[in-house]
Amino acid sequence: MINKAVLVLNASYEPVSICRAKNALKLLVKGAAVTEEDYGVEVYPGNGHHPVILLPCVIRLRNYKKIPIRISILTRPNIYARDRYLCQYCGAKEGSTRVINGKPVIVRLTLDHVLPESRGGGFWWDNLVACCVQCNRNKGDRTPEEAGMKLLHTPGRLTLHTSRYLLRLVGLEEDSRCAKYLYC
Repeated sequence: MINKAVLVLNASYEPVSICRAKNALKLLVKGAAVTEEDYGVEVYPGNGHHPVILLPCVIRLRNYKKIPIRISILTRPNIYARDRYLCQYCGAKEGSTRVINGKPVIVRLTLDHVLPESRGGGFWWDNLVACCVQCNRNKGDRTPEEAGMKLLHTPGRLTLHTSRYLLRLVGLEEDSRCAKYLYC
């Protein structure tokens, strides 16, 4: 339960991030945040001096925090997040199970260069996609067209807008109580 996702809102109710419940509880205990929504699970029974604490689902910071415009750094986790942890060729989700040669296999993602490195393809936002091991093996040292494979989405830089979109997706997938705070 301590690892459940918690939506963090600014004092203005603008979504800021998603953190683990453990970190959210620290903010609550310090008095830096208040609970807006909870999971209904008691994490501290309370006593005469301290109130009952329920596991938060959405917290709001007490003081407004100016959030700088972030420049997205090209990293493996950011590529996976941009591609929503889906293989951009077959659509398989990281950690899901599929059958290959009659055996169940857990889907693991890697990075694929759309234009292979051997042909001048580099480490750029628009040349890297999340790809399952099987599709990466099938594509080999070819372009998607040469391999007869089609990309689900055109890769691009992770922007402020795509970051907010991903925040909405994660929040909604974790708990529908987040929806009213994510402008959906």
